[in-house]
Amino acid sequence: MNIGIIREGKNPPDKRVALLPEQCRELLDKFPRAGLWVQPSSVRCVPDEAYRRAGVPMAEDLRHCDVLLGIKEVPIGQLIPEKTYFFFSHTLKKQQYNQPLLRAVLDRRITLIDYECLTNPQGERIIAFGRFAGIVGAYNGLLTYGRRYGLFSLQPAHACFDLAHLREEYRKIHLPPVKIAVVGGGRVGRGATEVLDELGLRQVSPADFLRFDYPAAVYTQLNSRDYHDPPEGLAWDGTDFRRNPQRYRSRFLPFTRAADVLITTAYWHPQAPVLFTAADTRRPDFRIRVIADVSCDVDGSVPCTLRSTTVADPVFDYNPETGKEDRPYSGGRNITVMAIDNLPCELPRDSSEFFGRQVIDNVVPHFFNGDPEGVLRRARMTENGRLTALFTYLSDYAGVLEINQ
Repeated sequence: MNIGIIREGKNPPDKRVALLPEQCRELLDKFPRAGLWVQPSSVRCVPDEAYRRAGVPMAEDLRHCDVLLGIKEVPIGQLIPEKTYFFFSHTLKKQQYNQPLLRAVLDRRITLIDYECLTNPQGERIIAFGRFAGIVGAYNGLLTYGRRYGLFSLQPAHACFDLAHLREEYRKIHLPPVKIAVVGGGRVGRGATEVLDELGLRQVSPADFLRFDYPAAVYTQLNSRDYHDPPEGLAWDGTDFRRNPQRYRSRFLPFTRAADVLITTAYWHPQAPVLFTAADTRRPDFRIRVIADVSCDVDGSVPCTLRSTTVADPVFDYNPETGKEDRPYSGGRNITVMAIDNLPCELPRDSSEFFGRQVIDNVVPHFFNGDPEGVLRRARMTENGRLTALFTYLSDYAGVLEINQ
């Protein structure tokens, strides 16, 4: 099997890579039946010469490769027909801006495997950037809070060489008695609380967060059961919530009256209730003034997230009265929103190393062992110009009717 590491073509540029040079070398040593080529890139977090020193060949043309590994969506003009691609397609929620991409994948008879769909037999994801999204998201949220209120000024995350440098920066933070609500308890949520814990913030229960004010900064972490009500007369059932989110109601509103900063990290299903509404932001007791929307679902659970932002232009203000965007840090009752949709890109070396480790350990072996656990089979969205059976729900979105069983 010939494997190609593609350069990232999406703008703004992404410096991450699926495998670092030493990881490419490890793959070749561990799987002697594999061939591996890397497409040159001028923006990648490691230079081309580092791959050459590791004995990994470079190639501009990867048409001889069977499998192509990237990170972000591949621009339509760069898609090679009839290949197997791995990347984050951002089509699973029928994101309208990527509908042409999925249509092109089908038209070119590409086999698309989305990293988000790679799971073990227990249904748990085996590859993700979540921890780094949470770390950088929490850091950016605190950075945004400091800038809004003129409390401190830190280097942006992308200006830090690596995670160790970022930690040096956020240890300079001294917060007033602010209350922070972290929504989500998965990998991303744990990454966010890692930062808050290292800052020495006390974690309090959701109930105490609502009841008390504190003389120092505190945070609470909310899981789905903490801000959703089950159908009347039924007890909380996490499995049912994941399968039937439309049956549940949000009870997040009390936290909007208690929190100063909101960090959202939870996966949001389009049929699930929103955290709060645009009308709620106009209530006089709506307290949140800074939102770090790490999940970044535009038109999703946070109505203030009017659009995603970029590393170069990370924040905007949401005006509750108009429901529209204002210039950043306008003050008053505006809500300052950080909604960068590629946060791990701000720590490209560390996140690439972490990601590549998962690729080698959890994905590549299935290229050569017949995929007995169905890891690749379950994640295969398209094949031979058709959607596969698990992804029939995308038929209307992709404009197709036929599926592969």
